[in-house]
Amino acid sequence: MGFPTNGSSSDKPIKFLIYGRTGWIGGILGTLCQAQGISFEYGSGRLENRASLERDIEETKPTHVFNAAGVTGRPNVDWCESHKVETIRTNVVGTLTLADVCRHKGLLLLNYATGCIFEYDSSHPLGSGIGFKEDDTPNFTGSFYSKTKAMVEDLLRNYDNVCTLRVRMPISSDLSNPRNFITKITRYEKVVNIPNSMTILDELLPISIEMAKRNLTGIWNFTNPGVVSHNEILEMYREYVDPNFSWKNFTLEEQAKVIVAPRSNNELDAMKLKKEFPELLSIKDSLIQYVFKPNHKVKA
Repeated sequence: MGFPTNGSSSDKPIKFLIYGRTGWIGGILGTLCQAQGISFEYGSGRLENRASLERDIEETKPTHVFNAAGVTGRPNVDWCESHKVETIRTNVVGTLTLADVCRHKGLLLLNYATGCIFEYDSSHPLGSGIGFKEDDTPNFTGSFYSKTKAMVEDLLRNYDNVCTLRVRMPISSDLSNPRNFITKITRYEKVVNIPNSMTILDELLPISIEMAKRNLTGIWNFTNPGVVSHNEILEMYREYVDPNFSWKNFTLEEQAKVIVAPRSNNELDAMKLKKEFPELLSIKDSLIQYVFKPNHKVKA
């Protein structure tokens, strides 16, 4: 196959082929590549169209492929409940096709997946600090979106060229982006208050580029260590951004009345990632350093 062993790096000049040009993560990846002087191109093929993917690879001749494309639903995952075939086409057929084409071409595929395939249970109770590990079996299928993602993750375990990154409730310093978890909860009429593992993109997306350079494969919990609750984030928002901000909480039972599909709440164990990247900050420290300090508007 010509595929490098897990964790090895090559002196060959790197070039990235990125899928998800119009998406949030895909856009940031392009910006990061430009800043780092990394050669890259965006893929124009449709994920479910094998011939178009093969054409992209033939034309761009990449050393690594990134998949930041996928269906999450607009405005949220409830969309997937009524668009199941479209969700399958991209999240299942498309992702598997891209992985298979990359393996055939001897290329590493770095796949931005989701950690919203778990929920707190008796072995991983809320507040216990016991997180789900990379080899744990997903236990949350409450939404069709999560169901398709868990299905694909399990199948991708068989592809030795794939690096699966479990992203959760992504956050960035761009507080105007409607996909940003902080932006979402500041606009909600009411929010639940549950500790969760989350992904600070400003810190973790550069790490994902380094992971590609190191040719790392397998499943990775791609979150900052620890958990943070909705209220803790909104308290930071009030402290750093808007001192007049206020919010109302409601229960999971009350939330269930205004959403179609249940939502995942969990803690992921990030020790595997922390061991590979010791500089990785805890979720609360990362929030302050990468998100709230750059947006600091409240005078001391």
